[in-house]
Amino acid sequence: MSTATSQENIAAAPHVGAGDAVGVSRPKWYVAIVNNNSEKEVRQRLTRLGYDSYVATQRQTKIWKNGRRASVEAVVIRTIVFIHCTEKERRQIVALPYINRFMTNRAVTSQRVPATVPEREMHILRFILGNSDTPVSIEDRPLRKGDRVKVVRGSLMGLEGEIIDSASGSELVVRLDILGCARLNIDRLNVEPLP
Repeated sequence: MSTATSQENIAAAPHVGAGDAVGVSRPKWYVAIVNNNSEKEVRQRLTRLGYDSYVATQRQTKIWKNGRRASVEAVVIRTIVFIHCTEKERRQIVALPYINRFMTNRAVTSQRVPATVPEREMHILRFILGNSDTPVSIEDRPLRKGDRVKVVRGSLMGLEGEIIDSASGSELVVRLDILGCARLNIDRLNVEPLP
């Protein structure tokens, strides 16, 4: 084999760094569970310790009863702080007094394996929250057409019905056996799926 050919093979080979070595874990996005309303404070503490962390927030206009308006950084996913670190660093972070625990992924195995979020999904989440003109809500189970739900907040609390418009997810049908159906718009944040 000529020297030129061996140099071409070396140049064409993918770059292998320390993170590719056997036994060296790469940083991943882990999901830390923290106390409610402490997400931004935990992010600041982790940043001071040198960790890369992210809290899902969105700029929203808040209007008080007296009419005053202000732009606020609203937390979209409560009690969650995403931390980009290695498994070794995660084991150190979990011992911090303001970290309750890390979310586990029970779908993978019956053992308690820490859940990780793929880099692509973190990028999409950041893009949506950074660019949406309307408030974003994260639902652990999306509502679909035909789902039975119960109103859990507001003046209609206790009412049960069915989602009929999956595109907007905000139309609820309440069956009235003799009269037919009552159809109304309702905020998805005010309903929960029935088992």
